[in-house]
Amino acid sequence: MSDSSLKGKWALILGASSGFGAATSRALAKKGMNIFGVHMDMKTTMPRVEAVKADIEAAGGKAVFFNMNASNEQKRERAMARMKEELAASGEPYIWVMMHSLAFGTLKPFIADDPADAIASADMNMTLEVMAHSLVYWTQALVREGLLGHGSRIWSMTSEGSHRVVPNYGAVSAAKASLESHTRQLAMELGPRGILVNCIQAGVTDTPALRMIPGNELLIEASVRRNPGKRLTTPEDVANTIAALAEPTVSWISGSIIFVDGGEDTTG
Repeated sequence: MSDSSLKGKWALILGASSGFGAATSRALAKKGMNIFGVHMDMKTTMPRVEAVKADIEAAGGKAVFFNMNASNEQKRERAMARMKEELAASGEPYIWVMMHSLAFGTLKPFIADDPADAIASADMNMTLEVMAHSLVYWTQALVREGLLGHGSRIWSMTSEGSHRVVPNYGAVSAAKASLESHTRQLAMELGPRGILVNCIQAGVTDTPALRMIPGNELLIEASVRRNPGKRLTTPEDVANTIAALAEPTVSWISGSIIFVDGGEDTTG
């Protein structure tokens, strides 16, 4: 059990079953926090979900997970109702940390010799909806239901793909750029309520999402070569940063993009 000032508080992690979300769930649990986890997994990947929940509980926290499409409004409302019940039972007034780490988008070129191979409107819209706009919709719902309050902090996850070009990454790049804009706008609008909203730009990290990008091996090699630390960023690098900045004494950082990449993006 932790004696941290975060003990007993709740975090909501969107994308909790792998990568950054799983690592952050574990790091916050070690600080004594309880975790609401939203994920979308099939039977084959459920063991990793159970492993995250087991680690949270081993650290003394409570794990309440929802296997759902995070962009489905009706399912979001049902999850909100359950979260309100859990908060009331625990005596906590609201969620302290919300992390948006949804990585589900279409990886296709904008232009292709065969038009069928190029990205379509539905692909583009889905990618922006899940990886960017859902940050706004979840935040709206949390505020409306009174599940965020003074001191709460929201984290979104971007990458250098928001401002660099990578083959087949166009829709995701647009989503990341949009996500950064949404983060700044939410920081401005939620500032009067004492809610902090920031974005983490992680370096290239070997996650299931990265492995979905065509040519990911080349991205990994290039990242290690140009990173001053000569290694990839890890999910734990990000998780430890969020856990440190979750402390109530950190109260005046908002609207920022915080680089957790060992200086990787500065090297060009």
